[in-house]
Amino acid sequence: MEKIEFDYSKYDFKNSTSKYKILFNEGLSEEVVRRISKLKDEPEWMTDFRTNAYKFFVKRPVPEWGADLSKINFENITYFARATDKKTSNWDDLPEDIRDTYDRLGIPEAEKKSLSGVEVMYESEVVYNSIKKGLEELGVIFCDTDTAIKQYPELVRKYFGKVISPNDNKFAALNSAVWSGGSFIYVPKGVKVPMPLQAYFRINAANMGQFERTLIIADEGADVTYIEGCTAPVYSKDSLHAAVVEVIAHKNAHVKYITVQNWSSDVYNLVTKRAFAYENAFVEWIDANMGSKVTEKYPSVYLMEPGAKSNVLSVALANKGQHQDTGTKAVHLAPNTSSVIRSKSICLNGGRTTYRGLVKVKKGATDVKSSTRCDALIFDDFSRTDTYPYMEIDEEESTISHEASVGKIGDEQLFYLESRGLSELEAINMIVLGFIAEFVDELPIEFAVEFNRLIKINMEGAVG
Repeated sequence: MEKIEFDYSKYDFKNSTSKYKILFNEGLSEEVVRRISKLKDEPEWMTDFRTNAYKFFVKRPVPEWGADLSKINFENITYFARATDKKTSNWDDLPEDIRDTYDRLGIPEAEKKSLSGVEVMYESEVVYNSIKKGLEELGVIFCDTDTAIKQYPELVRKYFGKVISPNDNKFAALNSAVWSGGSFIYVPKGVKVPMPLQAYFRINAANMGQFERTLIIADEGADVTYIEGCTAPVYSKDSLHAAVVEVIAHKNAHVKYITVQNWSSDVYNLVTKRAFAYENAFVEWIDANMGSKVTEKYPSVYLMEPGAKSNVLSVALANKGQHQDTGTKAVHLAPNTSSVIRSKSICLNGGRTTYRGLVKVKKGATDVKSSTRCDALIFDDFSRTDTYPYMEIDEEESTISHEASVGKIGDEQLFYLESRGLSELEAINMIVLGFIAEFVDELPIEFAVEFNRLIKINMEGAVG
């Protein structure tokens, strides 16, 4: 079979940085951390939060248990860039080059057709935010996290850093020190957001670090779906994306968090995502990882009170020179909680995928049910897939299962489909899309169409 080549042309375009309002020099220090806080005119408690996190970051070594991160040079990264002084809710008010970037990616059309609100982050800051007026009247808050600190300080301070502390891991500490932008969402008691909210994150400059901080709070009985998308142009030097996402689902709430990332092959994507699910709450992580040089991402749910549920469904696709080290954690801290973990991975042209997961059941958390299934599809003999499932079960009254399978696209499958009139590329697309069908089924229809199209682009070049 011919090697499959990725066509990144839709996403691989870049704008000049010459008109940026602020562009830090490369390098990280406590002075850089304090300068970011001062530029944002933050309260003292946030400055202290940042500097304490920086001190922890400096002390912690780069982890060696996962993908190879040894080539990250933190002194070669730019930690803050402000492309425009404008933050607007009117699309036409954006600078032309930024507006054109998102026009080419189809964001305005998605907003018109299928979204309750949109937030656009370019480099270090959110430049556009809108929310349907009917939701504002119901008390729904959807803004960037920088704005939330100023407009809703008590609400932010109550939850910020409570799900993921700055000393959780080295990259959570880095984010806590230099974070900028990201989404803040609060859905009041009993309110159901009828259509998804979306944020779109774009790295434009070379050697850029993007460190958004997202905080979602669903009050009792609330329901919200949030979708994020991520891209970056290709450079010869590495960029760093280290986000932190905290989700709080109160009693009977439902939060669905969908990520479709398509980073370029020079981005280190190192993200910490965690949710707390309280009594009878339901948290879903629907996660697609394509592109990037390295991804380390393990969305987790802590099932805090009886009746809490979680569902994590992830897809990872690794091409030549890429390592998708992904997985999830389900931590059962209360009785009658349940979790479902499903992982789909595809590797080709020497790419590597890794599933790394944890199911933990605390003593006294009786009647827990958890199931994990990991399926891998390998295109060739020089790609690699690994599965590292960890289970820490301290309660006998629990039902835990784990399944894993690995398969290859065989000549017989292709011959059968081609004998029915399909080209080799059409046959490959059909097999791949069938393999990840359950993931696509979880997406809103407009995003499922776009995701299918993205997969097909990635499969182009499969035949000579």
